[in-house]
Amino acid sequence: MNRFFYYVLAIPFSRLPMGVLYFFGSIFYFFLCNITPYRKKVIDANLKSSFPDKSDQEIKALRKSFYRYFSNLFVESLKLLTIKEKNLLERIKVNNPEVLEHLYQKNKGVVLISSHLNNWEYLILAQDLLFNYQAFGIGMPLTNKFWNQKLNERRERFGMIVTNAGNYKEKLAMNQRGPSATLVLNDQSPGKEENCYWTNFLNQETAFFFGAEVMANQLDHAVVYAELERVKRGYYQLELTVITDDPHKEEYGFITSKYVELLEKGILKQPEVWLWSHKRWKKTVPTNLDALKENHKERFNKRFRAGSSLRETA
Repeated sequence: MNRFFYYVLAIPFSRLPMGVLYFFGSIFYFFLCNITPYRKKVIDANLKSSFPDKSDQEIKALRKSFYRYFSNLFVESLKLLTIKEKNLLERIKVNNPEVLEHLYQKNKGVVLISSHLNNWEYLILAQDLLFNYQAFGIGMPLTNKFWNQKLNERRERFGMIVTNAGNYKEKLAMNQRGPSATLVLNDQSPGKEENCYWTNFLNQETAFFFGAEVMANQLDHAVVYAELERVKRGYYQLELTVITDDPHKEEYGFITSKYVELLEKGILKQPEVWLWSHKRWKKTVPTNLDALKENHKERFNKRFRAGSSLRETA
């Protein structure tokens, strides 16, 4: 059945003109709004907790705008399965490529930190074409091995190397091309609560992955925030912001807190284009949160700030 959906439906549909796919996206949007509202309870709960001052009508309007975005996201991501390189590069531009070029000329590796804002699949697919760096992307493997393999094959066809938290060091060590830029989408719901970075985000206590900050300190890589903005339907621009070019000089939590600040600004600017259907706040805030925060900070400082002999290097 997986092979049928991939070879008979997904790939042939992906080859249709973008205008035709947007037509199907409009039908999909109608179904989401009127027939089978996808994850409506999750979306509404996320929106209400993030925007407590909005009325029920405003929340409903925002949910509908999200469904419109989600419908476009679905068909655009489908198109990316077979999009040609030339067409891809027409649809994503970098506003300030000199930010990464400057670091590349200094032979400085980069942790490129981004989010599920607008269509992140464009960045995954195009990253190795946009910059001189060898592109790596850290993802969470899908439980379905067939789809995990096929989607990663599609994502890697323009030079991206997809890896995961368990083997990224080995993959990076095998890189012979020069400095690397490792993409991390840092706004998914993280794992164990004691290993998270807890902070206020969109009016609520929120747990964030801390892996990007750890990675930057392990590898001594610069950290650059990459924000995708929509120019028009199907066309995006990428804005780069250096969070730090020397992670070892930063205090605990600086990298993650700066990322959270930039992400929140992006969401507030255009709230409908974030992935509200994701169960971002499924973790209950621990009763011993202050102790967890202090313990997390102490472990980080012991590992990376107790002296150069204790710092990990790649």
